[in-house]
Amino acid sequence: MVAEKEDVEDESLRIDCPVVVTERLVLRPPHVDDIAELAELANSRRIAEMLGRMPHPYGEVEAKSFIENSRRREKGGCVYAITNSDSGAFVGCAGLDARPQGLELGYWIGEPYWGRGYATEAAHALVDLAFRATAIDVLHVSCRVINAASRRVIHKCGFQYAGQGMLNSLVAGQVPVERYQLDRRTWVSLRSWGQA
Repeated sequence: MVAEKEDVEDESLRIDCPVVVTERLVLRPPHVDDIAELAELANSRRIAEMLGRMPHPYGEVEAKSFIENSRRREKGGCVYAITNSDSGAFVGCAGLDARPQGLELGYWIGEPYWGRGYATEAAHALVDLAFRATAIDVLHVSCRVINAASRRVIHKCGFQYAGQGMLNSLVAGQVPVERYQLDRRTWVSLRSWGQA
């Protein structure tokens, strides 16, 4: 997933950002106790190259700044630390970011936790939160065209391809991205299929 920096001030995109509990994860606000684990996991060029705003190298100074900025969310949306519900281990970050086009889903998982389905589990939870906590009609997400793992997560959540664009990544420079959308009607249909 990638995220771009743009200013937006849409009150309809504000969410109270509750703690979200899934089968294996707890999504909660990041806090100072996460700094060491966040810095260790985020200090990965492989992860930073897939994101728009993550610098590399990434140390405790960057982790502290990220946590402080996540507390001052003034533009709407939510920022979450993804933690393992059994061990409490910090495994990555996810969020819903307010953009001019609406809310955008974003996530990253630390390399030691890749391949366990955590990104999909966290993304499903945040898709549900976005549609339940706001009146949005469409949720957005994007990923680098070379990020097959993120594309699989996006497809598993029911998003539909909406075109390509470019992203100015702090680490990788100008890179092509694929953009996806999930509309409320499709989300409702997908939710009802899961109950059948």
